[in-house]
Amino acid sequence: MSNDSSDRIAVALRSWIREAPAGAQLPSSRTLVTEYAASPVTVQKALRRLVAEGLVESRPGVGSFVRAVRPSRGADFGWQTAALRAPRARLTGVAGPLQVAPPDALALHAGYPPAELLPERLVRAALGRAARSSAATDRPPSAGLQELRAWFAAELADATPAHLGAVTAADVVVAPGSQSALSSIFRALVAPGQPLLVESPTYWGAIQAAQQAGVVPVPVPTGPDGPNPEDLDRAFRETGARAFYAQANFANPTGVQWSVERADQLLEVVRQHGAFLVDDDWAHDFGIDSGPRPVAARDDAGHVVYLRSLTKSVSPAVRVAAVVARGPARDRILGDRAAESMYVSGLLQQAAVEVVSDPGWRSHLRRLRVQLRERRDLLVESVRAHAPGLELDVVPPGGLHLWARLPAGTDVPRLVRDCAARGVWVSGGDEWFPAEPSGPFLRLTFTGPEPARYPEAARVIGEVLAVG
Repeated sequence: MSNDSSDRIAVALRSWIREAPAGAQLPSSRTLVTEYAASPVTVQKALRRLVAEGLVESRPGVGSFVRAVRPSRGADFGWQTAALRAPRARLTGVAGPLQVAPPDALALHAGYPPAELLPERLVRAALGRAARSSAATDRPPSAGLQELRAWFAAELADATPAHLGAVTAADVVVAPGSQSALSSIFRALVAPGQPLLVESPTYWGAIQAAQQAGVVPVPVPTGPDGPNPEDLDRAFRETGARAFYAQANFANPTGVQWSVERADQLLEVVRQHGAFLVDDDWAHDFGIDSGPRPVAARDDAGHVVYLRSLTKSVSPAVRVAAVVARGPARDRILGDRAAESMYVSGLLQQAAVEVVSDPGWRSHLRRLRVQLRERRDLLVESVRAHAPGLELDVVPPGGLHLWARLPAGTDVPRLVRDCAARGVWVSGGDEWFPAEPSGPFLRLTFTGPEPARYPEAARVIGEVLAVG
């Protein structure tokens, strides 16, 4: 039976529970199977959900009963204000891209591809094999499984010119997703209270990770070709910073990819200042018109700390990323990771190895490129046809998003709310700026569900923009 069947039973039983006195016994499982024409497994799934919600208690061998509702008293937690003192970092609530849209909404705000763009068959098979292997019970090394570290190293080594020394598995540290890795990188490379240069706009999660690590994000403006080397040099000189966070490939949110020449220029600035470049290659697997060009492949002196994640391209359930660093920087990052979480689930690491080493992985990536191109082009055409007030400075050669400039003076939060009220969820651009926004922007994800409805979504955005 489908999840919808258990949902239907749970909804009906909640209604029954609202009218029943505390301690009332629910109909037996056999009765529910007959009444709802469902399987015993589906009925038990619905009952387990009600138990988890605290509405029902199960008594083995007796049955299921309505739980007594205990009165809720407003407790006084005022003492915690004095004990906690001021927060170390003032983090906002759940970011806009992580908020869950209603089931019937046109969701163009999220940052994760839907299931139809993931290698679902490979993932399910890999998790099954991993669960039957020693990875299900063994503790993995703190740096990560050797086989997985070797795969990450080999992938980067393949992009490294012959005259440069390639990375090895010993340079790789496996982390539970890129967000956790960013926190460790920032803590390892930048002292608390010290500046961290970041592109502006940039990934909102990197801004939060910097704030959580107690470092100060300092914006460096970026454009259609990436940051200007002169702006980066000036920022290093004026702030004394020793690290620069950037996304050279299909940046989130702008979609910009650095040219080889621009990457060399920016890397030279980093070298001159004896600094680090944190190269976040989050969209490595999402090339459309071009492939990824890791800046780390052009450096063998340890200036580039490379971050490569599989979470978005394999599955959000397989939170596995790799940090590639050389020298003492790698040791500090590994020490931070070990102190925070000791190690990454061996089960997930083994599943990741199984997926990326399967011949079907490359076939999946080839199909994915075609799918992303179709969705990107459809959303671009829809915006240009139905929301001409949005200006697209860049049609991204890869990634998952469009970055659209709004007319000057647009009330972005209001626009986002009004679009959501009409069933279209978008992300306001303010969250992607480490300081004041340089203007009003929207980020639109072209991997949202139901691409056939992209014209409808663009029409709603255009109408709301015209009214506001």
